[in-house]
Amino acid sequence: MSACYTVALIGGRGYTGASLLPLIAQHPSLELAVATSTQAEATPLTEIDPNWPDPAQTLTALGADEVAKVAADVWILALPNGASEPWVEAIAAHHPQAVIVDLGADYRFQCAPVAKKDAHPMDWVYGLSEWQRDGLSGALRIANPGCYATAAQLALHPLRAHLAARPVVFGVSGYSGAGKTPSEKNDPKRLADNLIPYQLTGHMHERELSYHLGQPVAFHPHVAPFFRGLSVTVHCVLDTAWTSEDGMAVYEATYAEAPLVSVSREIPEIREVRQTPTARVGGFCVDEKDPHHAVVVVVLDNLLKGAASQAIQNINLALGLSEYEGLGVGQ
Repeated sequence: MSACYTVALIGGRGYTGASLLPLIAQHPSLELAVATSTQAEATPLTEIDPNWPDPAQTLTALGADEVAKVAADVWILALPNGASEPWVEAIAAHHPQAVIVDLGADYRFQCAPVAKKDAHPMDWVYGLSEWQRDGLSGALRIANPGCYATAAQLALHPLRAHLAARPVVFGVSGYSGAGKTPSEKNDPKRLADNLIPYQLTGHMHERELSYHLGQPVAFHPHVAPFFRGLSVTVHCVLDTAWTSEDGMAVYEATYAEAPLVSVSREIPEIREVRQTPTARVGGFCVDEKDPHHAVVVVVLDNLLKGAASQAIQNINLALGLSEYEGLGVGQ
């Protein structure tokens, strides 16, 4: 029987927290110690996840100054950007050997772009699972990537050595990516029959992509009137002339042993991956008039592969479990 590890979910009310609960419930080696919310204290977890196995378990109000009250092997911080530091400091003080996974952006720029297998366990590791497996093994501090950043890096990392100019990423996401706090980006009336571009320069994920790829990337995000899932179309200038077959061969070889990343010759669509922990890379093509210009598309579920299920992958790797345990694939 697998060892059982306890999990504290800080921020169980938001979309990402709600996506994590069923993944924890179905995971054979994880058990929920507490799920917290200051705004929805005492809400039954069955109201968030109807299939939650314990109808008596509720959200708990817990502050960072109270972490000593909870014994947990893994702490998942599903908090707004900028809110994680007091939690990290408190957990480090009271539970120094616990794994901390931050789903916000607070520590993504404190990670080495490429983690080393012999890195110190307290070093922050960037949790792009398919590209950081060695660094994630035994890690105690994991910065989960952003959803758009995950998709774009799955497209760009295989081409990284061949990029001759700044790649351009056009992204479209469902409005769950804007969170639950009301705004124009998740307003159903404004979104109806509409597509909203926003923060077309300097977006957090643009900076994240540029930092972890080690070169500038242009990113143009848009929000659409569907709830979940995202698509990125990535335009690249390559250092030599390529063919579509060249590109397909690179992606197929890169992700041959990554069961959560599938490669298709056809252009992938969001509906193919919605509510799954997988990403799909496809549609690689080059311009017949300019074979240095290539385009590739990646789709994933922003709440799962872009957040919650990728966190589970990272936790599995950190704890020495199978990377895909509890995800229903790749076992």
